[in-house]
Amino acid sequence: MDPDWLEWARRLGAIAQTGIEYANNDYDRERYAAVRSIAAHIAAAGSGADVARIEQLLASERGYATPKVDVRAAVFRDGRVLLVKERSDGCWTLPGGWADVGEGPRAAVEREVREESGYEVRAVRLAAVYDRSRHAHTPLMFHVWKLFFLCELTGGSPRPSIETEAVEFFAATELPPLSVGRVTAAQIARMFECARDPARPTEFD
Repeated sequence: MDPDWLEWARRLGAIAQTGIEYANNDYDRERYAAVRSIAAHIAAAGSGADVARIEQLLASERGYATPKVDVRAAVFRDGRVLLVKERSDGCWTLPGGWADVGEGPRAAVEREVREESGYEVRAVRLAAVYDRSRHAHTPLMFHVWKLFFLCELTGGSPRPSIETEAVEFFAATELPPLSVGRVTAAQIARMFECARDPARPTEFD
């Protein structure tokens, strides 16, 4: 679970973002901007990050505030799961990332696997929908929903990318160090359970 200070900052930032979008006068916009500044100061106090940088991050968001969507693929071969090694932190994760505007969930997760691993897959089942803040991830300023899909391997070959430096399959008992900002050991364990039991229902927070 995320710390309280992050949840407070995130909610205040969302209120400010939506308020600025729909305010009818400069006075209200100024007040919402003040709320956004308070959110940035809370986040900076809790994280040790630079206030100005957080304020800039919050100000870059426009429109009605909604959760961001992260898609992840669980691809299995011979009882092992496909993981990619991130260049940014040197740790491993299920292939995936942010869904693009104008792109459906299936297309997004299949594209992410292709770009990050070189493999071609077909998404066959939505295994889980998680609120990122309710799981043991490293903190993030924005509210994120994570969609996990079971995917069938259809072709391709292992190929690192500008974001990934290695591509391998791992057994459940031999997982490498994980990029916990992207995936947790518990989430991967859940994907193994779903792969073993096709009747297991989609899990959601």
